[in-house]
This record gives sequence, structure tokens and C-alpha cells, in this order.
Amino acid sequence: MAAKRLTRAWTVEGMTCVNCEARIEKRLSALNGVESVRASYRTGRVEIAFDPGRVSPEDIERALAKAGYPVAADAKPKSSSGAARGLLIAAGLLVFFLVGSRFGLFAFFNAFPEAKEGMGIGMLFVIGLLTSVHCVAMCGGINLSQTVGNSSSGARALRPSILYNLGRVISYTVVGFLVGALGSVVKLSAGVQAAVQLIAGAFMVIMGLNLMNAFPWLRRLTPSMPKFLSRKIAGKREKSNSALYVGLLNGLMPCGPLQAMQLYALSTGSPVKGALAMLMFSLGTVPLMFVLGALGSALSRRSAGRMIAVGAALVAVMGVAMLGNGLGLAGVSIPIAAPRDNVAYASTLEPTAPGATKSPSEGENVQYVTTELSPYGYSPISVQAGVPVQWTIHAEPGALNGCNNRILIREYGIEKPLSAGDNLIEFTPEKAGTFAYTCWMGMIRSSITVVDGPEDAAADAALSASRPPAAETLPPLDVNQIPGCSCCQ
Repeated sequence: MAAKRLTRAWTVEGMTCVNCEARIEKRLSALNGVESVRASYRTGRVEIAFDPGRVSPEDIERALAKAGYPVAADAKPKSSSGAARGLLIAAGLLVFFLVGSRFGLFAFFNAFPEAKEGMGIGMLFVIGLLTSVHCVAMCGGINLSQTVGNSSSGARALRPSILYNLGRVISYTVVGFLVGALGSVVKLSAGVQAAVQLIAGAFMVIMGLNLMNAFPWLRRLTPSMPKFLSRKIAGKREKSNSALYVGLLNGLMPCGPLQAMQLYALSTGSPVKGALAMLMFSLGTVPLMFVLGALGSALSRRSAGRMIAVGAALVAVMGVAMLGNGLGLAGVSIPIAAPRDNVAYASTLEPTAPGATKSPSEGENVQYVTTELSPYGYSPISVQAGVPVQWTIHAEPGALNGCNNRILIREYGIEKPLSAGDNLIEFTPEKAGTFAYTCWMGMIRSSITVVDGPEDAAADAALSASRPPAAETLPPLDVNQIPGCSCCQ
């Protein structure tokens, strides 16, 4: 008589990404009596066909719990106990980002020296360091799958982690080369760059919230690796060099920060620059991923959960920052995040300092603005509507870096490369308002405030007429001439 075959579905907790599907399927398929396993990150459910005579539902539930995916108490996946804490962390980091942007606390990230190709190499490395927390959250399971349980000792114990990260660096660099070569023939407009930044930022926010398991319905909006590819990665462990192959495949995994860096490589328009950008970014992600792999099984489940919670919050905040960059490239001003000090006001007097490279003809009404370029940001300016503007940006050689060396003013269709010395920008504002201008990456943002000149002048004149005349200036008082003040003599 044939054995009875049962198919049952469990709702589990703890699934943080699509890689959990392959881990669950691999772990449960090893149980004697389990015939097939199908896990779904998007629904939080695991469907298992098994022989109840050889394995019981309780055995399956224990195996799930041991793998880090306990069975949920109800039929729907619920937010983990740390979700509220994760959301509080994300909110705190978001406030920190807005306040820091407002007062220039993050300005040092824009001050890295410019490489010969015009690329901030140090900044790319630091971005890799920061996003490596995201790598731990998204790819930490893959990393640990190649290192946990390694019986080697000494230097040989580090071999899987070294091979895995070497594969990632090679993959990232090759992709950067190919994308940079594509950029040499395809020129992305500021609008397209803004759209890509906004889309990538939105997906990063969704990924962060999903990693915190805050809103399970958002899982359906997460881009995922093809099922056959994730299963192949999960299955490549037995061979001695499997970690290298896994690292190579891992470089193709969809990821918000990675896609943003691929956009950067595309914008360089050079295969060499694109490869260099992705190389430095990938090297920045290596230290934390290498340490995670080296620690391997020493990392407790609780510590891993805390790391994922912090990484998830950071991913969400970085997504918000990328959304801000995209809005800046689209010409949308964000007043709460824009510093408002050191505003440069226009003058109708031609400046005598260097910068007025074009003198107005007789009777021509021109307003002049002169600002100094800082390595840390741009100065906001204020001008009048309807009057041509000659804006001179003076840049000292040491003030230029890989971020601030090109200005985009979307409202007036201006893209201006900056060089050492005086840089003249001319435009005529037609309407009042506050308009954003940014660096070419959208990371440095400032604003141009346009006021209605004639109305403001009339208002100022009316206000001045309503004021009492200024008091006559009196000579200084000499206390020695005041009778009765002998104590002061």
C-alpha cells in the first residue's frame, strides 16, 4: 500500500529577503520524509509535501525554528517584535539626516579630493563602507552559507570569505566596465538621472521597511532574484572554489545602492572610469562582509537580528536621501533640508572684484551676484524677477572636488562645469519662487530665490516713508564734564 502523502502550508516569521526562500527549501529538503518544499518571501508562507509516516509536522516546525524561521501563531505574517524599534531607529536617523543636511553636518562627505578623471575616489570607497551594512542585511545569509561550518583552521579558515569577496569585487568591476562603455554612447539627461534616482530611492525605502518586517504587503513590490538563480547560489557549497562562483553571481543581485552606483558608472561615459568607480565601491563593502564571513558561526542569532535591524533602518534612510537627490536633480527644492545662511543677494552695481567678465551696455539693467565655491556646498542666492543675472562663482583650486565640479540648474536648463578661477553663469528669471540647483549627482543642493522686484521696491519705499526720521547722532558723552560725578574722576 502506498504511503499517504500530505501537503501543508505554514506561515513563518523571520523571512527578511528572497534568499531566505532558498535557505528554507535547502534546510527542509534535507529532512527524511520531506518530498518537496516551496517557500515564498512575498507571502511569508512555506508549502511542504511530506510523508507523515517518516516525518511529523512537529519535526518540520522544529526544523523551521532551528533555521531561524519559527511558525507564526496566526495565519498572517505579523511584524516582528523589533519592527517598532526598527521604525523608531529609522525615524531617528531620518530626523538626523534632515537636521544634518540643514546645518551642513554631512558636508565633509562632499570634500573628498578629485581624482584625475574627475571622480571622488575616497567618497566612492566611503559610500561602499556605509552601504556594506545593507550588504550584510541583504547578502549576509549568502555570505554565511559559504563560511558557517567550515572545519578548517588558521589561515585556511579565511579562504571561503576571501574567495566570496574576491568574486564580488570582480563582478562589480566588470559590470562597471560594461556600464561605463554603454555610457560612452548613451548620454543620460538630468531628467532621466532624476527618475532613476527616485525609483532606486523608493525601492531602497521599501527594502528597509521589508527588512524590518514592518509592512508585509510591501514584499510584493520588492525586486527579487530569479528563482533558478537563487537556488543555484544556495546549492553551490560543496566545491572548494564555490565561494568564488557565488560571489561572482552575487554581483548580479538587484540592489538599490548597487543600481545607484551602476548609474554613476554609466554617467562617467568611460569604461575605465566606470570600472574604477565600481572597484572602489566594491572595495568599500569588503571589510564588513569579510569580518562577517570570518566570524561565521560565532555570530549568534540575536546579534544577527540586531545587525539586520540597524542595517534595515540605514537602508531606509539612505533611500530617503536618494529620493532627496532625485528631487534635487528634478529641480524640486526641499526647504527643510536646505541651509539658508550666507545668502548672496544680487546688486545692480557692477562688481570690481574678479568675476564680472561681461559689462552691461549703457542703460541695460543687469544684476550681479558673486559667490565663493566651498568644498562643502553651494551658497543660496536671491535675485529679482525679470532682470538678467550675471552670477560669478569664484573657485579656488582646492575648493573643487568630484561632487561640486558641475552645477545643474534645472529651471533654466543650465549645466555648468566649474574650473579654478571665475565661472560666469547667465540667465534671466521670469517668475518669482524658490528653485533648486544641485551638483551633477544631486548630493549637494542649494536654492535660487527669485523675488518680484518692482512690488518689493514699492513696498520698501512705503515702509521707509512710514518710519520716523532717524535720530540725530549725538557726540560721545564725557563723564568728566558731568557735575557730581567725582567718583569717576
